[in-house]
Amino acid sequence: MVKGGPDFTIELKAMRKGAKRVCGIDEAGRGPWAGPVVAAAVVLDPNNIPHGLNDSKKLTEARREALFEPIMASAKVGIGIAEVDRIDRDNILQATLWAMAQAVGQIDGVALALVDGNRAPQLPCPVQTIIEGDATSLSIAAASIIAKVTRDRIMLGHDATYPQYGFARHKGYGTALHQDALRRLGPTPLHRRSFAPIAALLAAR
Repeated sequence: MVKGGPDFTIELKAMRKGAKRVCGIDEAGRGPWAGPVVAAAVVLDPNNIPHGLNDSKKLTEARREALFEPIMASAKVGIGIAEVDRIDRDNILQATLWAMAQAVGQIDGVALALVDGNRAPQLPCPVQTIIEGDATSLSIAAASIIAKVTRDRIMLGHDATYPQYGFARHKGYGTALHQDALRRLGPTPLHRRSFAPIAALLAAR
């Protein structure tokens, strides 16, 4: 546990009421202009919680990478990936909720799902949404790390395919570097054509 950071209070309270498996759910990649949105579901072992878990946004890339394997080794983890075609077809919110459901579906016996934010996916178990949940719940914080590291690794792989776009640096977010590459080269199949900046670029070409 990080001082002043997320803790295991919500999970323990639910477990005392009989919920044997409580999972935290978070996503990475709702805002970028390119690449998938990734969701993770994590059921922590109360007796083996990796030290230093925190909201992934408050951790360095190196620290997130260092925590990834300990979480995978000690917890039950599910990962859902919604690719660009699903995002463009269903919209980013629905694609995110779908990815969350896919992640939870990989873990047997979830009795309660704690979801970061205020929108709940359709799941076969009770769901509790928590605003800023990644700063409140250790399970959600762990899920935020798994989702973020997984997505970053995917975007690093795409950087090898499209080296001129700088995906390794901006991970698909709309930075000045990314905007410049789009102006010069146009969108790739990884770009979300339903997003306004990409749609405007296509309309102008």
